[in-house]
Formats: sequence, C-alpha cells, structure tokens
Amino acid sequence: MTTTEKLNQTIRDIPDFPKPGIIFKDITPVLADPKLVSELVDWFVDKAKEDKIDVIVGVESRGFLFGMLIADRMGIPFVPVRKEGKLPHKTVKYAYELEYGNATMEIHADALKPGQRVMIHDDLLATGGTAEAAAVLVEKLGAKACNFTFLIELSFLEGRKKLNSYNESVYSIVSF
Repeated sequence: MTTTEKLNQTIRDIPDFPKPGIIFKDITPVLADPKLVSELVDWFVDKAKEDKIDVIVGVESRGFLFGMLIADRMGIPFVPVRKEGKLPHKTVKYAYELEYGNATMEIHADALKPGQRVMIHDDLLATGGTAEAAAVLVEKLGAKACNFTFLIELSFLEGRKKLNSYNESVYSIVSF
C-alpha cells in the first residue's frame, strides 16, 4: 500500500466541524500510528532534499507537528511562524485577509539568514492564505521560500494557485 493510500485510510472525517456544512479532516489518528508518521516524515524529507532545503518553517500550529520531525531528521533548524502576539522576541509581521476575516502572522526577526532555502510546512492547504503569509515573512527576512509541503490539500479551494507565484514546488500527500 502506498503512503497516499495509508494516509487516506487513516485521516478521519468529522462532519459539521467546526460549523455545519464543513467536513473536517482530522489527522489525530495519523499521529497515533508511529510507523505511518515515520513514513510521512521520510516523504517530506525526500522533498526537502530534492529542493536543497536549509531550514524548515512550520506554520502554527499543526505545521509544528511534522515540521519539527522533518527538521530533526535532516539535522537542520526549525522556525515557527505564529499568530500575532505568540512569539516573545522582536518579530516581523504580515497581515492578510482570510475568507472570513483578517489575520496577522509573525516570525522572529532573527530567525532566518539571507539566502537560506526554506521549506514551508503545514498540515493542510486550503485557500493558501496562511502559507502565502509565511512565504511573505520568509522573504522579508531575505530567505527564499523554495517549497511548500502539506499532508492534505483541499484542491477545490485552489490554494495552490497562490503559492505557485513563489515556485512550482507545492507538494501534498493527499488531495480532496
């Protein structure tokens, strides 16, 4: 069975969460399967090696789960991108619009060095707004958003289109 097939079988659908009409893709059963987690990390590491990544940037909060594991497996730094007000040191901010409001993301001002090649990782690609915000922050610090990785892509929301303006290296293991 392929990694994609295993992931598809393990993700749990939660209807009407967080509101009626939404089918939430729950990855907590994935986290309960250490062998699958290791296989997924291997998949992401392969993408990072293909694109010669120097740093993993994980997007709050579920992007931290695999982002840390990828960075650890590769022996490279992990950098969190968080919602406004969550990082304790001097930050760089980026405000953006969501389909249902506004958000601001932050990164520590000293988190990246100019020229570093960055993988931006999150669990889910929907409209692409949050991943794009992370890319803007990465590039404000002089680094390069070289690829984007996700466990899940909701392809009908076309988030990939936003990210393709940075590069064509947008990877997801499963797509709905």
